[in-house]
Amino acid sequence: MNKYVKRYCIDAMSGMAQGLFASLLIGTIIKTLGQQLLRLSENVVFKFLVDAGNFATEGHVVGAAMAVGIGFAMGVPALVLFSLVAVGAAANVTGGAGGPLAVLIIAIIAAELGCLVSKKTKVDIIVTPAVTILVGALLTVLTAKYIGAAASSIGKLIVWATKLHPFWMGIIVSVVVGIALTLPISSAAICAAFGLTGLAGGAAVAGCCAQMVGFAVMSFRENRWGGILSQGLGTSMLQMPNIIKNPKVWIPPIAASAITGPIATCLFKMEMNGAAVSSGMGTCGLVGQIGVITGWFEPSEVAIGHGAAAITPGFMDWLGLMLVCFVLPAVLTWAFGLLLRKLGWIKEGDLSLEEKAPVVQEKPVVEGDSETRSE
Repeated sequence: MNKYVKRYCIDAMSGMAQGLFASLLIGTIIKTLGQQLLRLSENVVFKFLVDAGNFATEGHVVGAAMAVGIGFAMGVPALVLFSLVAVGAAANVTGGAGGPLAVLIIAIIAAELGCLVSKKTKVDIIVTPAVTILVGALLTVLTAKYIGAAASSIGKLIVWATKLHPFWMGIIVSVVVGIALTLPISSAAICAAFGLTGLAGGAAVAGCCAQMVGFAVMSFRENRWGGILSQGLGTSMLQMPNIIKNPKVWIPPIAASAITGPIATCLFKMEMNGAAVSSGMGTCGLVGQIGVITGWFEPSEVAIGHGAAAITPGFMDWLGLMLVCFVLPAVLTWAFGLLLRKLGWIKEGDLSLEEKAPVVQEKPVVEGDSETRSE
């Protein structure tokens, strides 16, 4: 059971998130950069940036990238991996707004069945891609539309509930998505699958930032600047071994996310209307913040479907982004961490990212020992 959970819920989802990052997310960033520069000057280079971004964000391309990421993470044979391009493209387009979840499910099944026949015949170059593509196409025709609709409905429900009850949903979404980010699963893939945007996306960004910035600052005395970079701009997942040893170290960032979530939704009304995958990225490469900024000027199709519209950000928007994503997670987690250190719940070294070598005591030399006695 653990083997399959890791393969499908950890490896496959992580691969899907990387595929999204390498297509939809980076394409959106490039496109938005080009559009903003075009406002300053009509330039062929800036137009090229927009075109390049458009190429990377097309539904077929995004679906193919996700499926290939899933197959690569699962370690499938080459012919299966290449065949997943067609499977992912078809599943994502057919799945609509909930396409990422359809791609995840269909690509996994098609990949596994492709693996079953891989290298089993003398005409492997025909049989393996044929089985992989036909299985993926059949599943796409029969299920992708319904899987996508179900995922989209769940996402709309979360977005609607957050608008209706921004305080309580701000806490729930922030805490849950933040925890998912630190666990060895993909919070980015979860947010993408459900199309988490708007206030719910803003709460998700807040929760992820609380984990990443929080752990980075709280563990500064153990990990110094290297820890700030690896956790604050990388991933808080690095702390999982320490969390397993002492679960109490997780309390400060979780408590911080429970505070920053409703501050984001109620006080600053911070919305994340860029690519939904950005909601689950936090400060990883500053993707969460780029998603918020991108959503101000050009909301994603999923966000528009949830009622989003382009805005001109004001002082409160920028202030909220800085406070929710950087300042408050750092201050709150540091304060909670200091309290738990004083209570003895967190001890020196509990947050260290360095593996400590076991201390080996030297055997005392005893006079007259046969090993030390000279001949």
